Order: sequence, then structure tokens, then C-alpha cells
Amino acid sequence: MDIRIILASASPRRQELLRQVGLAPEVIPSHVDESGVGGTPEQMVMELSRRKAEDVAAGIRQKEQSPEACAMETPPENAPFAVIGADTVVAADGRILGKPKSKEEAAAMIRLLAGRTHHVYTGVTMVFFPSGEQITFAEGTEVEVYPMTEEQIRRYVATGEPMDKAGAYGIQGYFAAYVKGIRGDYNNVVGLPVARVCQELSDRGYF
Repeated sequence: MDIRIILASASPRRQELLRQVGLAPEVIPSHVDESGVGGTPEQMVMELSRRKAEDVAAGIRQKEQSPEACAMETPPENAPFAVIGADTVVAADGRILGKPKSKEEAAAMIRLLAGRTHHVYTGVTMVFFPSGEQITFAEGTEVEVYPMTEEQIRRYVATGEPMDKAGAYGIQGYFAAYVKGIRGDYNNVVGLPVARVCQELSDRGYF
């Protein structure tokens, strides 16, 4: 029986991580409001991942229960599927660093991270059908960055790589030149703790 894996995110990095382990996710980005979320970084990413997964799962169920879908010989709701929502933040000095809005902000973020250790948190919510089971968890990874000169920061920001990434860097890109070490799941920093996701899928017969 075919099992659908649906990613509630347009992130190409999360898509690639799932493909890397043999999954072929359908991409249905969520457009829920991400404002008004407080708490610790772990609490924030879990709440945002939950909003994303629930939004996409509700849309799928609504579509499958439409008169057109119910008229089909094999109703699509009989086929199992899992929705994966995720959100990632970088935290340093008690600050949560999202995606920079300008090159100046990106450079400021990199200055904050250079020469020290910070944390990356990814929250994941998985909704399984037809059971309706839902789980939410967060993974944390420590990242240590080498000291960087102003010239190195300027050159890195000029690549454009920081602009669509939490914390203004991509560990899998140019910024790898400045990563001294990590403690925890590398893929979690990329955007998805894919091994944990696969374990949860496997425990339920979805992988």
C-alpha cells in the first residue's frame, strides 16, 4: 500500500534531506500565521511546527472529504499518509535569530555567532492518518564557530547565502569554512533531524 509523506514546508533543504534517505515527499507549504509565539526556543519551534502540520493536515482531510473525492471508487482517505511540519531557530545570548531582513542584519548576526558556541533548535510535528495520531518534539544541536574577521563576514554576506536562513548561515554551504565543531545532529542544523523523523515513521510502519 502506498504511503504518502507530505512536507508542510517549501524548504529545499528539508526536501533534500528526506530524499537523501529514500523518501519522496509531496510538498504542501503551510501559510499559517507564525506570530505571537513565546516561550523558550524549544517551545517556540514545537508550537510553530504544530501549527504548520495541523494546517496542512486539515486542508488535506477537507479536500479528501469533498463530494468529488467521496465519489471515487477508492476514497483517498483510505490511503495512509503522514504530514511533517518543521521550524528551525538559532539561539545565542538569549536571543532568537530568525532570517535576516537585510545584509546589515545578516552581518550583525554573524558577528554575534563568530568565535563562540550557539544552539540550533528544530521543532517537528508529525500527523499520521488514518489513525489521527500526532506527535511533536524538538531537537537541539550546539554549533561552535571559529573567530571571523570583518572581511570574512563581509565576503560571506556578499554570497547571498545568509538571506533565507535562520541565524544568517547555512552549515552545508560556504559557512562550513567557519564551523569548528558541532555536538548533536548535523542535519538538525540543516533544517530537519531526519534520523529521528525516520525512526518515528518506522515505528508506525511508514518507513
